[in-house]
Amino acid sequence: QVRLVESGGGSVHTGESLRLTCVASGYVKCMGWFRQAPGKEREGVAAIDNNGRMDYADSLKGRFTVSRDNAKNALYLQMNSLKPEDTAMYYCAAGPDYDLPLHPVDFSSWGQGTQVTVSP
Repeated sequence: QVRLVESGGGSVHTGESLRLTCVASGYVKCMGWFRQAPGKEREGVAAIDNNGRMDYADSLKGRFTVSRDNAKNALYLQMNSLKPEDTAMYYCAAGPDYDLPLHPVDFSSWGQGTQVTVSP
């Protein structure tokens, strides 16, 4: 397993943007972002493999963009036009492969999470 450290969360207002960063301690084939709001299950946000294949939760396409820098073992999530319903703890995850829809069971390594809070 690799160690994953997220950063970039914070408190913003509706319509603003945030960029999350995750740095891995080593190379991983697939990396993804999940989020979990209080009282809800952890849900997939986006994932990307080492060839640049990107996948998104259908409800987030167009507002969120996932990218990675393989040289830095880094994963990013650009979040635009944020809404209060985007409020959640956002987790970085890594694993050898994944299926769609994104599911936590496909990812074996997890970060501690970074909080995103969007107020009206």
